[in-house]
Amino acid sequence: MPQAPLAKMLVKEQFFSFASPEKPFKLRCGKTLSEVNVCFETYGQLNTKKNNAILICHALTGSAHAAGRHSEDERKPGWWDEMIGPGKSFDTNKYFIVCSNILSSCYGTTGPQSISPETKQPYNLDFPMTTIYDMVNVQHELMQHLTIDKWLAVTGGSLGGMQALQWAVTYPEKVHACLPIATAAQCSPLSIGFNWVGRESIIKDEHFDDGNYPQGSQPEKGLSIARMIAHMTYLSDAAMQNKFGRKLQEMDDVNYKFTHNFQVESYLNYQGRQFVNRFDANSYLYITRSMDYFNLSEESENNCLAQALAKTLCQFCIVSFSSDWLFPPYQSVEIVNALAENHRTATYCNIKSDAGHDAFLLEVDILAPIISNFLEQQQEGLANA
Repeated sequence: MPQAPLAKMLVKEQFFSFASPEKPFKLRCGKTLSEVNVCFETYGQLNTKKNNAILICHALTGSAHAAGRHSEDERKPGWWDEMIGPGKSFDTNKYFIVCSNILSSCYGTTGPQSISPETKQPYNLDFPMTTIYDMVNVQHELMQHLTIDKWLAVTGGSLGGMQALQWAVTYPEKVHACLPIATAAQCSPLSIGFNWVGRESIIKDEHFDDGNYPQGSQPEKGLSIARMIAHMTYLSDAAMQNKFGRKLQEMDDVNYKFTHNFQVESYLNYQGRQFVNRFDANSYLYITRSMDYFNLSEESENNCLAQALAKTLCQFCIVSFSSDWLFPPYQSVEIVNALAENHRTATYCNIKSDAGHDAFLLEVDILAPIISNFLEQQQEGLANA
């Protein structure tokens, strides 16, 4: 008999606020926020010992909605639904999973779209510059709100992996294991350059208006172009060859015009159009800049990655993908080597894949058992500690 389909995991957004004019939240840039709202979701149950909690950190345009659906008729589940749930890698029968929206985003956590308590108007570009260090400190406030003393693991891909690394250095006593995936201890000049061009396309859009575009509108052309540029860095040459080649778009021959000739052009245009319907241009500016500024080496006195990672106390599992040219494997190897200098335990996996940077979302069949086995080892180690 055919198996019945698995029941949909229904989840809901939750919210938590902290900071006040009397006790503001201080940012690394030196400025403060007098109110911070945090949107988050949880999956599974926190056990009585509170030692089964895992923090999942999302990437650039992600959200707290990592898994499940908000309603029975929601079309798409959370962004890592294939990895989170009963019997999956992040098994909600075993673990209590937390995912929060990052500072500066547009999905419920305080960011440039938020209303300033002082002016009663949207911050827009008056929002202070934020860093990954600040994002992690916001997550630490949430951790305290949830009365969790130590994460069994902190993990994420891309920008999420940067947050995981920052956690291991900033709060070493509060992280048992760290799983940075498809990430780096700092952005390369190539990555910074792509981020710069994307931001310039937004800022130069005629409707940007110094970030003061009216609510309900967007500098759509600029944001769409920024997304198209970024999306190409998430793929690989092999992936684009396999998916598109030089196939034409709904025609038998080239039309010798500047309209869509090739399928890849139509695909990128579609990605850009979809993106402006779900993300905020100002948030895109702030978050990409926070990635540019991230440099884990600066957490040491001598700007040395090994010295920064000497602060860590946790177990590491570091994963890269062979065709990822945005965060290539050598950047993961740099982290592994820096940990080795400090005699820290680290598992490293470079997964052979043609999927490029997006492999951390796509190569579930390969990634899932690596994470499952590592988490089981860490849970046993924490239980026996």
